[in-house]
Amino acid sequence: MDKLEIRNLVKIYGHNTDKALEMLKNGAENDEIRQKTKQVVGVRDVSFSVKSGESFVIMGLSGSGKSTLLRCINQLIKPTAGEIYLDGENLFAMPPRQLLEVRRKRMGMVFQRFALLPHRTIADNVAYGLEVQAVKRAERKQQAMQAIELVGLKGWEDSYPHNLSGGMQQRVGIARALATNPDILLMDEPFSALDPLIRQDMQDELLEIQKKLQKTIIFITHDLDEALKIGERIALMKDARVVQMGEPEDILLSPATEYVARFVEHVDRTRALTASAVMIKPRAAVYPKDGPLTALHLMEKYGISGLFVTDRAGHLMGYLMADDASRLVKKGEKQLVNALNKDVPTASPETPLADLLDILARTQIPIAVVDEDQVLKGILVRGPVIAGLAGERSGE
Repeated sequence: MDKLEIRNLVKIYGHNTDKALEMLKNGAENDEIRQKTKQVVGVRDVSFSVKSGESFVIMGLSGSGKSTLLRCINQLIKPTAGEIYLDGENLFAMPPRQLLEVRRKRMGMVFQRFALLPHRTIADNVAYGLEVQAVKRAERKQQAMQAIELVGLKGWEDSYPHNLSGGMQQRVGIARALATNPDILLMDEPFSALDPLIRQDMQDELLEIQKKLQKTIIFITHDLDEALKIGERIALMKDARVVQMGEPEDILLSPATEYVARFVEHVDRTRALTASAVMIKPRAAVYPKDGPLTALHLMEKYGISGLFVTDRAGHLMGYLMADDASRLVKKGEKQLVNALNKDVPTASPETPLADLLDILARTQIPIAVVDEDQVLKGILVRGPVIAGLAGERSGE
């Protein structure tokens, strides 16, 4: 189910936007609109939807329009045209008081700068949004402490912001947003002011929080590695437009434009790509009842020296080498299970390639990609993995 839907959103800065909007609808470029109308296009005809519980990343270089887009969603910036739906309700149609309540109770915002109140304790900073909502003191204290504990700051609730490091202060910012239990978290480059190591820790912390809470997150960043790590889907912006949108591996392996290709060319693909992106379907698999002669026939047909063996439901049982199958035939045995190699290297579809390269270099058996029920989903062999790392899609 879509939690949030953005339809044809436009933001034009200036005091006379009608002509600029007409030119935009007629296909005029941003520079032409600016030259002829003195108006600036901040967001240009953007449409997308975000599912409940999804982590959706909007990324792009400085000036691409990503932060403007985020602020249009909660209408801190008033859009020029378009529609925004939250759980099917059109935010544009809401009276001001109702929209204010939506911002206070259903949307939490985390900024790049921590924006903590220096004269308030950590507990009081976290409880600030609840105080604005007129929540009773005992209840807001309880909710604030739950959020503080969730971000790992229990014991610091009576301290002041100046007592905390930058990373800890940003945890307070996240706790403040979580304390009101919003439907959606809007995060505007929340970690970009932090040192690299602290930034990585905060990314990991956010992923852990998301596992527990399954919030709908819209996360803004200019850092591709951060986008690939956090986003289930990514919208890449340039010149106020979304130029490509999709899952991280789609953007890495199939860039839609030359701009996107340049954007992703220096990413560490071993960290960004997972086993599912470069796995291939096994050319053949056999069942225990098939026997060694059937297995040898399939190996000869496909020019391979071994086969995976699964049960009828696809659960991995082991790997059969050609030499072992030949020995079974010579002995007159018909049961494959007597020659199965059950020490098969395996990986989940989500395993990063960086964790598998060493195994792939040493193993003589393809790596089996299996789900949590040990059902064989695909295999990893050197050729397609190398192709994936080079920026090409794996074949079947």
